[in-house]
Order: sequence, then C-alpha cells, then structure tokens
Amino acid sequence: ISVMRLTKPTLFTNIPVTCEERDLPGNLFNQLMKDDPSTVNGAETLMLGEMLTLPQNFGNIFLGETFSSYISVHNDSNQIVKDILVKADLQTSSQRLNLSASSAAVAELKPDCCIDDVIHHEVKEIGTHILVCAVSYTTQIGEKMYFRKFFKFQVLKPLDVKTKFYNAETDEVFLEAQIQNITTSPMFMEKVSLEPSIMYNVAELNTVDTAGERESTFGSRTYLQPMDTRQYLYCLKPKQEFAEKAGIIKGVTVIGKLDIVWKTNLGERGRLQTSQLQRMAPGYGDVRLSLETIPDTVNLEEPFDITCKITNCSSERTMDLILEMCNTNSIHWCGVSGRQLGKLHPSSSLHLALTLLSSVQGLQSVSGLRLTDTFLKRTYEYDDIAQVCVVSSEVKKES
Repeated sequence: ISVMRLTKPTLFTNIPVTCEERDLPGNLFNQLMKDDPSTVNGAETLMLGEMLTLPQNFGNIFLGETFSSYISVHNDSNQIVKDILVKADLQTSSQRLNLSASSAAVAELKPDCCIDDVIHHEVKEIGTHILVCAVSYTTQIGEKMYFRKFFKFQVLKPLDVKTKFYNAETDEVFLEAQIQNITTSPMFMEKVSLEPSIMYNVAELNTVDTAGERESTFGSRTYLQPMDTRQYLYCLKPKQEFAEKAGIIKGVTVIGKLDIVWKTNLGERGRLQTSQLQRMAPGYGDVRLSLETIPDTVNLEEPFDITCKITNCSSERTMDLILEMCNTNSIHWCGVSGRQLGKLHPSSSLHLALTLLSSVQGLQSVSGLRLTDTFLKRTYEYDDIAQVCVVSSEVKKES
C-alpha cells in the first residue's frame, strides 16, 4: 500500500550567487545564473523562478485547509486475491473519522494491478493526526489476510486571531479583529466577515468610498505577508426588537463569529470560523441615562436642545423618578429642576427633551443631571454625558 499527499507544486526559488567584476571569479557567477534555466531573464538576482517543483515531503498542513491523499493498493504477488477491502481512517485527539469513498469490497485483484482511491478531509483540529490505512483480502486457498499502515502528520495553526470590544453609549458595539499570518508564505485574504448573532445587525468598516465605489482599506490586492498583522473593524447595533428591552445591555452578550477565507501558494483554499465571540456588557445599575440627540456645535449663550433616554434596567420594580438639573461653571440648564417624571415600569424607557446653554467657549462637557428614586431614596448622578463645541455667535452687521 502506498499513500501520497495530493498538493499543488510550488514555484522554484533559486539562490543567487554573484560577485563584482573586479573580484577573482570575474563575470563567471553572473554568466552561470544567466545560463540557469530556472531563473527569469533579466532578473537573475531577484530569487524569482520560472519552474514548478513537486513536493519532496508531506509538507505543512494548516488548520482550515483540505487534506487530500492518494491511496494505492498494489498486488505484488503472482496470484489473484479476492474480497479486497481498503479502509482509511483519520485518528485525531478527539475522534476517529472514516474517509473511505466506498465501503464495498473489490471482488478480485489480479497480479500487478492496483486499487486506487482519493480521500479528502477539511482539517478542523490542531495537533497530531494519524492516517490509518487498513487492507483485508482473501488468498486463493481461502486464507483471510489483514495488514495496515500508519501515517502521522501535524496540523499547524495558520492564523492568530485577537479581538477587542469597545462599548458605545448608544448600545453599539465595535469589534476590532487583529489577524496575523503565522505561516511562512504569503496569504491572499479572500474574505474576512463577521456573522452576527440574532440580536445584532453588523456594518463592516473596512472600506472607503472612492469615486462612488466602495474600495477596501487594504487596497485591491489584499496579501498578508508572513508574520504581518491586519486589523478589521465592525460595528454591531442591536436590532429594534431587542433594543427596546433593557435586559439586552446586561450580562454576557453573544456577538457572533468571524468567518475567514484565504488562499495560499497556487490557490489552495483555507477557511476558519471562530467560536462564538462574547463580550461583557457594561453594567448601568438600575437606571440608565443615554443621549439620543445632541448638536455638534452650538452658539455661545444661545439655548440648544438635547434628547435623553431614561431606562429602568430593573426587571421587577417600577420606579418613581425625580429629575434635578445642576448648573456647572460652563453649562446652565433651562427649565424646572426637581420635577416628577412619573412612574417608569420595569425594562421600559422614556424620552426627555431638555434645554441648556453654555457661557464658555470651547469643547464643553454636559454634566449635572441627577435622578432620584423616591422609593429607595437613592440618587443617580450623571456627569460628562457628552461634549459639545461652543463657538462665538456671529455679529450681524447693521445695514
């Protein structure tokens, strides 16, 4: 029995040996490189080759690639054997997989004839793999024979993936994925996408608008050189039906999983999917206050409006809230402080329109809101809610 891995050839890389003309060999090395059929004319010293070389060993197998192998059983004897059954199993650290294309026995095998089979398997585990090839047959005298061979190989990790989460006040989640090529050859990154959970919609932030067309921030040729790292950014926003529930912002939240597809060498395809990514959602206590609308720029000493959203994050208790507005050195609230907001039921929200003005120019922080729960006599303070740019108002010229 013979087992050979099926893989594409690689480009031959020559090692240039050269010297200056004033050295002892003169132009000998340069002429030898020009006469070498494996080099590219005019670029002999650039380690480029025109030839393809067949693999000389089993080579590296990476997680996410498809392992293909050719199995050949040859009858070396001068007798006809019967009921030949060839079985190929792949043993990993956690399971044993049957890779044989057919489980039916071959009726007979004549001398100097072969039984050929090709197996394919998408590698999904890292570590030691053992290909177990077993052959059973019956001789002419009716004796049943059996033998097997073992072929061990290692599956390596092709990519190193690191993720970071950034939580926004608007319940949006920004995911930064750092992907590093830890193989020894370049990769063509065909696709890197985020499959969100049922609670989120996702927007990819890895393209720019150029002349009306969306173009990748990494350019048209997205090659990732060995040991290089690339950063991908995604924005996840809760779907409307989940955003209305305050419980969405509590506890551990499942975000989704990354789907990565790449090609190496002469187009060998690999694919990896991460496990479900989880982030620890920020805790907001029993009451959460967030800004819905606020202008970017306002005029000095001129009122402007903002809209706040107040959410009862409790799942059991109805709250009776009082709103107090405290002025700061630069921000002054317009309206009645200490007013009743009424009852707020569990997991429900209310929108509140407020008016304020700034007496100081520059980038000013909106602060000074206080919510008091009348039942527990507990006060929640909200400072540095947002920032607004205050500029001097234009002076109208008298006509």
